[in-house]
Amino acid sequence: MVARIIPGKTIRGALHYNENKVDHGEASLIMASGFAGEIQQMNFNQKLNRFKHLLELRPEVRTNTLHISLNFHSTEQLDNFTLQQIANRYMEKIGYGDQPFLVYRHDDAAHMHVHIVTTNITAKGKRIELHNNAFQSEEARKEIETEFNLVKAESKNIQKEPGIKKVEAGKVKYGKIPTKRAISNILTGVTRDYKFTSLAEFNAILKCFNVVALRGGEDTPMYKHKGLMFSMLDEKGKPIGVPVKASAFYARPTLKNLEKLFVRNIEKRKQYKAGLKQRIDQVLSAKGKMSRSQFELELKKQGIEVAFRQNAQGFIFGVTYVDHHSQTVFNGSDLGKSYSAKALTDRFIAAIQRTALENKPSVKTKEQPRTQIQQWPKEYMNTEVNTNFLEALLAKTQPEYGIGMPRRRKKRKKRRPQMNQELTL
Repeated sequence: MVARIIPGKTIRGALHYNENKVDHGEASLIMASGFAGEIQQMNFNQKLNRFKHLLELRPEVRTNTLHISLNFHSTEQLDNFTLQQIANRYMEKIGYGDQPFLVYRHDDAAHMHVHIVTTNITAKGKRIELHNNAFQSEEARKEIETEFNLVKAESKNIQKEPGIKKVEAGKVKYGKIPTKRAISNILTGVTRDYKFTSLAEFNAILKCFNVVALRGGEDTPMYKHKGLMFSMLDEKGKPIGVPVKASAFYARPTLKNLEKLFVRNIEKRKQYKAGLKQRIDQVLSAKGKMSRSQFELELKKQGIEVAFRQNAQGFIFGVTYVDHHSQTVFNGSDLGKSYSAKALTDRFIAAIQRTALENKPSVKTKEQPRTQIQQWPKEYMNTEVNTNFLEALLAKTQPEYGIGMPRRRKKRKKRRPQMNQELTL
């Protein structure tokens, strides 16, 4: 069993998340502790008011919500009664046995898991300290695994074959379900499960699920005040619908909170770097010549999505790898020079050039026609004819003028009249 505790500042958000799952048939409420009356007959506001009554006793406490998930191995199939016992025992061992809490069984993943919603404000107006929760949760987990004969989280089976599969944030489409709820489901899963170290890497993951984070232009007040909004994307990858502020979501993915995640994730993702490079190398070495589309397709088969970043002119200036198996994100330059956008672009261009040369038809030199040597008939090839023929060739020839043209007749020369007179005298 794996237990996760997420402190929060809004009980409404935690309750809203689980109730939405119930409305869509992806979860069911299986237990309500500390609630008077028939819980199945209570609406959302009645459940919320039970918690708000306690929160009003200590309005100055900002972090007043606990959203807990208990995750079981994929081979374990537990009935609702067993899940109720485990949830109740866990809450007692971490010091929340007397607190009101709701237990939801979720059926939206390959492994069985429950979500528990509660508050750390007691009926006496005291605040239960949160800094010991991690230690108490670890001790409670180990005892419950033994008591209920569950698969242990640190067993070799878990390490070799990850049985705990996180909720997969499926792609959403604008207009299918309310925009805010659709985006909220994606943000909750991504911020909880993926390891990213920049807003660009965060966006690379979100775009895999048709969502994008927007900061606005650098000259806008939103950008200067580190504001952040989220929007859904259409089929062409363009934002669609009305963007929603980051502060309006339960996961609270504001830029300030995301920057804290960036720092923590730097160390968390290091162990997955070598494995990702090895899988990319296998794809690159499998084929000598590879186009960009082939490269993206082959990596997608490995559970890796490639996001090329390019400007308005179409020039590629960056590449990001999203590994859905290890749930990590790396820029190409972080992996090494050979994985950068420039190296890949040069490789694709070279492949195109080699393919063009191979497919280019070879130009054959046109053969000059051989000179035909005229063969004389045999009857002309005797000695006499040869002799006469040679004599004719060697004889002195006279120039022939106007061959084929009629000869010009010479004009008769007329006598001059003076000469005729002289002759008659």
